[in-house]
Amino acid sequence: MESNYTVLARKYRSQDFESLIGQDVLVKTLTTAINTGRIAHAYIFTGIRGTGKTSTARILAKALNCLSSDTATAKPCGVCENCRAIAAGQHIDVMEIDAASHTGVDNMREILDAALYRPTNARYKVYIIDEVHMLSTSAFNALLKTLEEPPAHVIFILATTEIRKVPVTILSRCQRFDLARVPVETLKKHFAWVAEQEKVELSDAANELLARAADGSVRDGLSLLDQAIAQTGGHVDETAVLDMLKRTDRGTVVNFMKTVLSGDVNLALNKLDEIYNNGADLTMLLNDMMEWTHWATRMHPSLRLQDVTASPYTADQRETIKKINETITLNTLSRIWQVMVASVPELQASSNQKQCFDMLIVRLMHIADMPSIPELLKQAPVKTEEKKTEAPIELKPKYLEIKTKEALGEELQKSREIVLFSHYNSNLEIIEFEDGRIKYFDRQNDAKFTQKLAVWLKDTTGKNWVLERVENATGEQTISEHKKSEIAADPMVASAMDLFEDAEIVNISK
Repeated sequence: MESNYTVLARKYRSQDFESLIGQDVLVKTLTTAINTGRIAHAYIFTGIRGTGKTSTARILAKALNCLSSDTATAKPCGVCENCRAIAAGQHIDVMEIDAASHTGVDNMREILDAALYRPTNARYKVYIIDEVHMLSTSAFNALLKTLEEPPAHVIFILATTEIRKVPVTILSRCQRFDLARVPVETLKKHFAWVAEQEKVELSDAANELLARAADGSVRDGLSLLDQAIAQTGGHVDETAVLDMLKRTDRGTVVNFMKTVLSGDVNLALNKLDEIYNNGADLTMLLNDMMEWTHWATRMHPSLRLQDVTASPYTADQRETIKKINETITLNTLSRIWQVMVASVPELQASSNQKQCFDMLIVRLMHIADMPSIPELLKQAPVKTEEKKTEAPIELKPKYLEIKTKEALGEELQKSREIVLFSHYNSNLEIIEFEDGRIKYFDRQNDAKFTQKLAVWLKDTTGKNWVLERVENATGEQTISEHKKSEIAADPMVASAMDLFEDAEIVNISK
């Protein structure tokens, strides 16, 4: 019987630090730590799916327990009994635990009880807890003490894609490593090597599509390559990958955006019908259009960014984008981007994506035609008044003249100095008031008020005022009390107040 087929993601899984893809900083740190004997008791690896968290954990477990050396080695042999058992996930002292199915505190207690016993065949007993963020709160709490001070023969390696869900108390007890997204160029080299090992023809354009669709994940990219090989029988080209991903090629997207920005609604909708009938996934098409808008913005001449070689477009496509950018503004691209972002949840929720997309195209074309705010201001008619020559224009004086205490209160209110106005009206007994000088008693004895009022008077009247504050009350009414007395003296008000027992005037408003 033929052996079962091993998918590429498992067949070409990294088995040592040298073959770990796109994680140079992590590899350098761990190898240096092992070579110098500075091995931590707990590690946590975080990053998106497929970047090598579990693979790194297995490699570290092999490095700690490889029999080719008397101590831990950064270059495990891969052929000794321990290395082969760890690679197969069958070593008795290296336990891989799926936190998603072992979330409870009882599961964690079993693990911690077993950790007390020394390893059977290895130097270290290694616990690899995958997707550790799935543990319950009680399970995390049970892990805390052992994670901080484990037995000398125990190493914990935690892995997660959701580092924010891991309690800070756990993070503080581990050495943290963030596994980065693998760059597109690194993925392309790896996929080309895998294709060579598998004796598969993989075109550069197809490799580019697969590497970008992988979105930084080695496993996702290898799974897509595996699917493409199965679909084509070993001759993977751009057309096959586009058909598999249900994507339109970037040349089609560039030309489609050129049509959208041309203003011809009928032509744009017909072009969309053609793309849709050819089997394109509209969600992927929207992503491609957003990618185009992003790069068109970065390539816009108004930003003056020189290096655009990182863009996924060919030289001819970049030239087309350059010509389109000569006819549109950065403001137009920004508005198009905002509409596309808002349309993502609409498209996902719509029961008929084609109708939703038609409406999106119509919106994009009308928004692209809208003039910017500066352009609208330029187009607005400017009203001009005939100059009057009969009399000279009377200029408004720069400074105010304040000659009465009531006028000062009114000006404070007009200038919206609410704090000064309230304090002035309610707490000051004005003894003397003349232009440039005020003598008063402050019931609150607020020295800061005097300073603030002096500054305001200087700015408003253009001259320094003398503010003389006396120490003893004079019995003078404040402005608020004076106004209340005047109102209370009014016969109509007096009659109204006589109707109600203990009535009083609380506030006076204009």
